[in-house]
Amino acid sequence: MNRPTFHDFKKKALSDPDVRAEYESLSAAYHLRKKLIGLRKKAGLTQEELAKRLHTQKSNISRLENVNSKISPKLSTIEEYAKAVGFKLALDFVPQNTSKPHNNEVDDGKQLGVF
Repeated sequence: MNRPTFHDFKKKALSDPDVRAEYESLSAAYHLRKKLIGLRKKAGLTQEELAKRLHTQKSNISRLENVNSKISPKLSTIEEYAKAVGFKLALDFVPQNTSKPHNNEVDDGKQLGVF
């Protein structure tokens, strides 16, 4: 008897529209937190070291990076975090309907800003 792989389990779970909607609603927050952790590690910093750079406590860094956290960080906090690990924050907007081409332009022809 073969046990299903995680990939198989995820595929089956996401075939349920309610599960897919919830998964997609949490996707951005999950990816943000995973990215923060990756950047901190790439910078060679522990949570304690980063907390010192940001003049805060390790528990705040831990909460910020926790993928299960219900708290949404402020944009300014994410910008400070990025700067402390040697990066700058860049934002992008992508269309919800992925079947249309995406060129990062708004209707008036101006490019979307990058921070």
